[in-house]
Amino acid sequence: MVPLRRHRLAFLSDAGWAAVRARSWDAQARACIDHWAAHRFPLVVTRQSLDASGDAPIALGLPAPLQWELRRLVIHVPRSALAWFDEFPRFDDAACLLPRNPRVAWRTLGRQLAGCLAPARVYGAYGWQLLTGLSYVCKTSDINLWIGVRDTGQADSIAHHLESFAPRHPRLDGELVFEDGTAVAWCEWRAWRAGRVRHVLVKHLHGASMADASFVRQHAPAVEIVA
Repeated sequence: MVPLRRHRLAFLSDAGWAAVRARSWDAQARACIDHWAAHRFPLVVTRQSLDASGDAPIALGLPAPLQWELRRLVIHVPRSALAWFDEFPRFDDAACLLPRNPRVAWRTLGRQLAGCLAPARVYGAYGWQLLTGLSYVCKTSDINLWIGVRDTGQADSIAHHLESFAPRHPRLDGELVFEDGTAVAWCEWRAWRAGRVRHVLVKHLHGASMADASFVRQHAPAVEIVA
């Protein structure tokens, strides 16, 4: 079984969707869920209960598009309802949704992230619009990225490039996701490493907590020992 991770897409089986649709929903939620089931759109792994056992239902999110007022639904399903997992669209895919002026800076940022060997995925409004073809993006929409990082050194380099992203609109948001699944908002990471704040909020599958310098030690680059 693929391990659960925040921002991982989950596709339901036909039986899984049938069970979800059989539940009691209000009219707006039902219209959205029926559309999702008909088009076999994915849901997304969200925060799980801290005391959830191995056979406990899995919490999945369905962020609805503008036509359903960007409503956020949480759907709990058994593991048997899952067909497969996938990931949000890649960084380069979002260029087609950007206004013309930011595209050059976006492609430059893409090359910088590639130089850091950092896989970047687009979630949030831009990611869901790419996945579904439905309208999510509006004038106030941020571009949300989750970027896989190995260690603090790589995180520092990535955060530097993100901060230098030129266009003011759309605003760039998102998380640096370490290999153990812990994640920090890149802008908070940048402020923390610059000494502007003493602690940083670290998110994980079962919630969030404040971290101090020990987090840096735990995720420091490995030291290569030369014989």
